[in-house]
Amino acid sequence: MALTKITNDLLDLGSDTSALGLPSGTTAQRPSNPVEGTLRHNSEIDETKLETFDGTDWRKINKFTPIPTEYNVDYLVVAGGGGGGGNHGAGGGAGGLRTSYGSNSGGGLNSENPISLNIGTQYNIEIGAGGSGAPGTGIASNGQNSFFSTITSIGGGGGASADYAGSGGPGGSGGGMSGVGGSGGSPTIGQGFKGGDSLARTGSPGSGAGGGGAAQAGTNWNNNSTAGGGGDGLQVSITGTATHYAGGGSAGAYFATLQPPGLGGGGAGKDVRDAVGGNGSANTGGGAGGGGSYNAAGGQGGSGVVILRMPTANYSNITTGNPTVTIDGTDTILKYTSSGTYTA
Repeated sequence: MALTKITNDLLDLGSDTSALGLPSGTTAQRPSNPVEGTLRHNSEIDETKLETFDGTDWRKINKFTPIPTEYNVDYLVVAGGGGGGGNHGAGGGAGGLRTSYGSNSGGGLNSENPISLNIGTQYNIEIGAGGSGAPGTGIASNGQNSFFSTITSIGGGGGASADYAGSGGPGGSGGGMSGVGGSGGSPTIGQGFKGGDSLARTGSPGSGAGGGGAAQAGTNWNNNSTAGGGGDGLQVSITGTATHYAGGGSAGAYFATLQPPGLGGGGAGKDVRDAVGGNGSANTGGGAGGGGSYNAAGGQGGSGVVILRMPTANYSNITTGNPTVTIDGTDTILKYTSSGTYTA
């Protein structure tokens, strides 16, 4: 008796270049007594998808879920603070401050939008250095810019020395003007406030105005017995702790009463002969303090900082520059105190 050869041709779909046809119909045309595992195509316009019967209900099995290609990150970008003026000079302006976290950014404007990062793309981060203090004459150096991706914050304006005829340095926040008389430095809109103004000194005492901060202008000097104070920086909670950043430096004095620097790393002015002005605090963007009398130099502005905050589920763990990594709830925070990169 001859045996019939059984082939698997009907199940051999691997070499077929056409398509597998499935039963198709509307929701109303579903089988009345389907068995578990039944597969069909639902032809209704708003239901065009494969569906299967799980023994109890019909389940959609081809609902498309796109693979994410980007995600949003909150940021704080603070530039380097301006140097302080010399010879009972003015305070340096704070570095510009831009942030998407919280209700406000620098200069009294509303906070900015988070930035969208493309997955797999490397983003550069630059931390601006603080500006050098004036050696007792002229005007101090501005701080350097900080940036992350497309976000750039402008370095703080330098404070003027007591002999400088002009105005305080413009910058993220403006540097203060000296006792020669003139206007404080102008700020960058959305990053900080102007430096304080100053009247010409007609005798003792002598001083200058305070540097502007991210949240407040520097205090004027009006040829009285009180030196100019630094403008306060902005309080931001992006790390999970409310912290002030980008405070202005206070002015030095000659037989005048000193005022405090701005909250957020501003340097203190000095009133002692040959005393160098106080430095702005590192990684705050604080402006420097003005120097004491007799050509004492101004202080050094504080360096900037960049802080990123993102959902931990999105964090790639690919960085350079050795940022400090912390967790706050469901978010990961990266704090860069030196230049580096982040790959999304």
